[in-house]
Amino acid sequence: MKVISRLCRQQQFRQSLAEYRINLYRIAYSWCHNPALADDLVQDTLAKALKNSGQLRDSKTLKAWLYRILCNCWRDHFRRSRDTVDVDDVVLTERDTPDRCHDRQQIVERVRNAISQLPMGQRQVITLVDLEGCSYIEVAEILEIPIGTVMSRLSRARKALKERLLAAEVESDPKVYRLRNAR
Repeated sequence: MKVISRLCRQQQFRQSLAEYRINLYRIAYSWCHNPALADDLVQDTLAKALKNSGQLRDSKTLKAWLYRILCNCWRDHFRRSRDTVDVDDVVLTERDTPDRCHDRQQIVERVRNAISQLPMGQRQVITLVDLEGCSYIEVAEILEIPIGTVMSRLSRARKALKERLLAAEVESDPKVYRLRNAR
């Protein structure tokens, strides 16, 4: 009977891991801007999670535990190789009309470019909180930093991101600058 219950738990654990694969990929991609590397990071994360499944004490903390493993895999990769891919080289595809696709692509490129210019600590915090919806406590545990540091990095990251996006908007359309100053 113990063998059957263990197999059921393992099967449930594997299904839970499969459900988080897309979220892990999204976070990994936002950190490295390289689809192949993001996929490798997710593979490493899932392999380590399967190998060390006995270390997960509470299934409610699975999300934070997986993000923590991903963070460690990212750090390991970053230590081994400091190569990066320019965000401007990433090709984005959409199924909407060409105009909508172009507009969205410009917005996405501006946001990605602005995020990529943030320091790594701010980039990690803003992607975990604003893109993945992690709580401040989860982010503090994932990155192994105090919660106050999470809040200050997030505040600085949001402010810097806003400034960069506004500057990019003014550069692309001088009318925006005139309209804002006319108010």
